[in-house]
Amino acid sequence: MREKILAFLHSLILYDYILFGAIFSLFLFFIVLAILKRENLLTAIFLILFSFIILFIGPIIGYKVLHMILYKSSVELVSQKRLHFLSAVVVKAKLHNESNFNFKECKVTANVHKASSNAIKDYIYSFKTIKKAEVIKHNIDINQTVNVKIIIEPFEYKKRYKISLNSECK
Repeated sequence: MREKILAFLHSLILYDYILFGAIFSLFLFFIVLAILKRENLLTAIFLILFSFIILFIGPIIGYKVLHMILYKSSVELVSQKRLHFLSAVVVKAKLHNESNFNFKECKVTANVHKASSNAIKDYIYSFKTIKKAEVIKHNIDINQTVNVKIIIEPFEYKKRYKISLNSECK
């Protein structure tokens, strides 16, 4: 756990520190505002609760949104082939850097889900992953497209399945 926390702290960039500072400043602003509005008890309590919500939820949502905007990438499924002599599926995809930064590393994840002809069932099945595989690509420049090959093994599922791809880049 300690290693994960240290790795997270080392991966922070300048924009993260600005975000956390702005959220803490908002927290202090609403606390001071609640102190100034202490004559109206209901307003003061609302401001204090709102400031703590900002303090605890703001960094989580802000971090996710900030990194989604800064490190924007797209993954396109090119092909998928089930191997019968091995219990595996070979997935080929293209990863495209759409951000204004060079990526040091990108983790591309392929998730296998159950499939059906019903759209509602497909949506529900998307929450339950049958099998998962991931690969890490390094040093991707701005507007560069990289070919990715992921092998999902062992893959024993005999019914219809669907493969979804996502990427997380830094």
